[in-house]
Parts: sequence; C-alpha cells; structure tokens
Amino acid sequence: MTTADTGEHTMATHQAPQTDTDEAAAAPARRRTAALRRRLAAQLLFELVLPLGSYYGLRAAGAGQWLSMVVGGLLLLPWIAYGIVRQRRVEAMAVFTLSLVVVGTLLSVITGSPRVLMIRDSWLTAAIGLWVLGTLLTRRPFIMTASRGIVIAKVGEAGLVEWEARWDAEPTFRHHLRLVTAVWGAVFLLDAVLRVVLAYTIPVDSFPLTSTVLWLVMLGGLLGWHNWYITRHGMKL
Repeated sequence: MTTADTGEHTMATHQAPQTDTDEAAAAPARRRTAALRRRLAAQLLFELVLPLGSYYGLRAAGAGQWLSMVVGGLLLLPWIAYGIVRQRRVEAMAVFTLSLVVVGTLLSVITGSPRVLMIRDSWLTAAIGLWVLGTLLTRRPFIMTASRGIVIAKVGEAGLVEWEARWDAEPTFRHHLRLVTAVWGAVFLLDAVLRVVLAYTIPVDSFPLTSTVLWLVMLGGLLGWHNWYITRHGMKL
C-alpha cells in the first residue's frame, strides 16, 4: 500500500464514525419534526375537516341547520379527550373548549337559533387572543413558550438552553419576541370580531365554510409574516 493509499484509508476510517455520529444526532430531531407534523395534521383533521365536512354532509342529507352545527361541535369531544389521555393531565384550554361546546349547545337549545352556535368559536379565539396579549406582562411571552417545541426539534435541548439564554442577555431579542407575540394576540382578537360580524350578516349555511376560509387566510398570512419577520431579524434557527 502506498503512502497516498494509507492516507486515504486513514481519512475514510475517521470520516465514517463521524458520519455515523452526525446521523445518530440528527435522528431524534427528525423524529420530533415528524411527530410535530403528525400532530398538526391531526389537528387539521379534527378541528377543521371533520366539523366542516359533517355540517355540509348532514345538510345535504336533509338535516336541519341546528342539528348539523351541533354534530360538528360534538366531533371535537373525542379530540379533546384524546389530548387529555395522551398528556395525562387536564389542560385549562381543553376544559375551556369543552365548556364552550356545552354552553353553546345549551344556549342554542334555549333560543332555538343556530347563530348562537356560530359565535361559539369567537369566544374561544377571543380568549386565546386576550391570553396571548396577557403573556406580554410576564417573563415569558407567548411566542417564547410556544416556540420551545420547534427549537428543540431543530437544535435539541442544548440549543434550547442557548436560545432561551438570549432572553436575559439581548434586549433586542426580547423586543422582537414581544412584538411577534402582540401581533399573534391581535390577529386572534380580530378573528373573533370578524366571526361575530359574519354570524349575523351572512346566511347560516354559508358561515361554516366562510369562517373556515377566513381563519385559514388569516392564519396563513400570520405565519407568513411571522416567518418573514424572524428571518429578517436573524431569529430563525
């Protein structure tokens, strides 16, 4: 074996373990990312597709507006129960969502109006918006805590520690996170207001699709702005 062959063999020997180590380190991140995507897909199915599909499916089968809307709301219950069982704890948001379904249904029974059910989600998005804005008064605003799972998926636990340390060391970092949090809260409140307006200005059968499209457009715009903002200011991992 020549000197060159020996050198190449030595480099290959050192590179192979390094490659294996990199692959092993990247595997958990890929698993976390895949798990996050599965959860988002499940949320889309249970919170948007099934309620919307059930409403228009029942209406096409001849069911009334009230019954069709109630069934759509009740389809959220298995998803809420699954979340409680999976996390082995009862979260405040899950209880709040469940209470909205129950209270909205009872009020609609009393009034006989499906429009009462239509504004149910407005209370939820309004509460979320107020809560998000309320976190601006705390040490950890909404975006700071909501981003933890994404940060871990991209850079791991050690990277999360470094990322969170920037909060104490960089005033500019804190400013950007607070601003992004404020925008998220404002968009949720705007969605709540627009849902109420739609509930009392458009036909009942048009509301489920219109409100869903509205939310998807607003959410898409919010996520697009969010990505642009954190990229522009060097906060994207």
